[in-house]
Amino acid sequence: MPALQDVVDLIHGWYPPATAEDWDAVGLVYGDPAAPVAKVLLAVDPTQEVAEEAADWGADLLVVHHPLFLKPVHGFAATTPKGRTLTTLAKAGCALLTAHTNADQAEGGVSEAFARALGLDDLAPILPLPGEPTDKLVVYVPADAAAPVRAAISEAGAGAVGHYDHCTFTSEGHGRFRPLEGADPAIGTVGTVEVVGEHRIETVLPRRLRADVVRALRAAHPYEEPAFQVHEMADPGDGGTGTGRVGTVPGTTLEEFAATVATALPATAHGVRVAGAPSRAVRRVAVCGGAGDFLLDRMAGSDVDVYVTSDLRHHPAAEFAERGGPALVDVAHWAAEWTWLPVVQARLADALGATVESRVSTIATDPWTFRI
Repeated sequence: MPALQDVVDLIHGWYPPATAEDWDAVGLVYGDPAAPVAKVLLAVDPTQEVAEEAADWGADLLVVHHPLFLKPVHGFAATTPKGRTLTTLAKAGCALLTAHTNADQAEGGVSEAFARALGLDDLAPILPLPGEPTDKLVVYVPADAAAPVRAAISEAGAGAVGHYDHCTFTSEGHGRFRPLEGADPAIGTVGTVEVVGEHRIETVLPRRLRADVVRALRAAHPYEEPAFQVHEMADPGDGGTGTGRVGTVPGTTLEEFAATVATALPATAHGVRVAGAPSRAVRRVAVCGGAGDFLLDRMAGSDVDVYVTSDLRHHPAAEFAERGGPALVDVAHWAAEWTWLPVVQARLADALGATVESRVSTIATDPWTFRI
C-alpha cells in the first residue's frame, strides 16, 4: 500500500505544481505524507457533500480540481462552510490534494480530457506552454583534456535531455593559435604558431545554468583562454502542454456537433448553449476547460469552426458573433472539467494497480440545480 507522499508525487509528476498560475493554490492541502492510502476519491469541487461522500466511503485521499482555499485564510473553524468541509475530512482521516491550473494545461489534463471526451483528434494546445529557455554550448579543447571538460560541464548541469544526462557530441579537428607576449600558454611557445589536435564538444543546457556551466568549463579547461561559444536556442514549446486544445472531428454540422457535446458530458441544468447557424459545417474544433472567454480574441482570428468552453458572458459573446468568426458552444463549467476525473482514475490504476482503489464522485457539484 503506498503512502500519501507516493500518491502526491505521482499526481505532481503528471501535473507539476510549478506550472500553476501564480494566483493559484495547488498541492497537498491536508494530510500526513506518511499515512497509507488505500482509497482515493476524485471530484471537481471540495464541497461539504463531497467531503461527506469521501468520509462515508472511507477514502484516505480526496483529489479535487478546484481549491478549497483559493484565497488566504487565517483560520478554518467548522463554523464556516470551508472549515466544515476540512473538518469532515480531518475527522475521517482523509487527506486533500488540489490540482487546478497545473492540471488545466498539462498533457492528460483537463482541456485534453475535455477534447477527447468530445471526440477530437490531432490535438495541439491553443497556446503552447513555453519550454525552459535553453542554450547550446560549443567548446574546443585538446584531445587529451576532452574527457574531464565533458565531465565538468555535465556535472554543472549541461547535457541533461529528458531522462538522460551527460549528453554531448564530439568531433575532431585542429586548433591554431599563436601565443603573444604576456601569455602563459599550456601548449606551445610565445611567438610561434601552434597546431593542436582538438575536440569540438557540443551540448545543451538550461539558460539559468549558463554561468555555472561556463565557470565549470573554465575551471576544467587547460587553456589560459578557452575558446567557446554560447548560442541561445529558439523556444520549441513544451510538447503537448499549454492552454486549451484544438483538433478535428469527422465532418458534421454545428447542430449535430452540439448534440454530441450534450451526450458526452454529464447532464446539468445549464445544458448546452450554441451561438451559430445549425447547418454550419464543423470540422476543426477548439476547446478550453473551465472559463474560456479570455481566448475569444484569439479564436476570432483562428481557422476553427467552433469554440467550446464555459462561462461565456452576454456582451463578449455577442461581440464575438458580430465578428463572423467561429460558432460558440457554452457548457457547464463543472461538466467540462468533470471529464478529467476518469482520466486521473485510469492513470492511478495504471500506476498503482490493485494496491489502491479509486472512484469518481457521484455528486454533481454544478451550482445550478434546475431550470424552468
